[in-house]
Amino acid sequence: MQIRFWGTRGSLPVAQKATTIADKIAEALLAADGKRFTDKQAALDFAHDQLPFSVGQTYGGASSCVEVDTGGGAFVVCDMGSGLREFGLDSLKRLSDGTRAKEWHFFLSHLHWDHIMGFPFFVPAFVDGAKVVIHAGHSDAEQALRRQQEEISFPVPFDWLKADIEFRTLTPGENYEIGELSVAMIEQEHSHASYGFRFTDANGTSAVYSTDAEYKIDRMEDEGAMVDFIEGADLVIADTMYSLADSVSMKEDWGHSSNIVAVDLCREAGAKRLALFHHEPTYTDADIERMHKETIRYEELTRSGDALQVLCSYDGLCVEL
Repeated sequence: MQIRFWGTRGSLPVAQKATTIADKIAEALLAADGKRFTDKQAALDFAHDQLPFSVGQTYGGASSCVEVDTGGGAFVVCDMGSGLREFGLDSLKRLSDGTRAKEWHFFLSHLHWDHIMGFPFFVPAFVDGAKVVIHAGHSDAEQALRRQQEEISFPVPFDWLKADIEFRTLTPGENYEIGELSVAMIEQEHSHASYGFRFTDANGTSAVYSTDAEYKIDRMEDEGAMVDFIEGADLVIADTMYSLADSVSMKEDWGHSSNIVAVDLCREAGAKRLALFHHEPTYTDADIERMHKETIRYEELTRSGDALQVLCSYDGLCVEL
């Protein structure tokens, strides 16, 4: 199983400003300290291996879109944020080897715009013979996707799409089979409800996608339910939009969680890896990198058993499970 991150920002897609790029170049030149590189690859190696991630690379700015890939059969994707456009183009390229079905299965956490805004730009939906199945815990998923392509909002109506599009409403607690994957769903605390998904392959490898979820002190039963849901998972992709201080003070009831809560949940559940996800759109690359380091340090300081590996997701990251 491979997990590919096509969009990792929350709430709003963001782009690097010209001044931000200039700052990165200036920091890289200072770090190079007069080094000469024989070719472009040598310079890229320096950027990747010797510069901080926040200087030599970027976490990206596309909103939520994550692929669960078993190497064949239908494509399986969580959410339709702005990262969906790039995924759609890439998936069409992968069809050319003849090992893939022209079929896409989507699992929607919820229907807020940052999680569905990529669908009008999903090129496979315009392909004759393509099959698109949209799984959601919300019975109004079709209404939401059709509404964002009404003429007042978008020039291409939903009915112009050429793919065979089917909507399926899922029920928490049930298991669903999609090719080699078994899929389970859990309801989460968020405006208009949000749902997390657990994907398990034939080998028992499992990945959990849990974004846009809030945990509250006076509703600890929700936290216990999530611990059971992610128990023993090989990877947990978790909403870590805020610091703990923000999530319980000025941003309480905003529907998101913190890096600290994510570590505690994963440790209690015996999960193996945690991927920080749904990054705050106002955070710079340096801010996200700082949170990543702080999360690793918190995991180290509070560790009592096996280590929990803490990753920080970025657009383009591929994790092999």
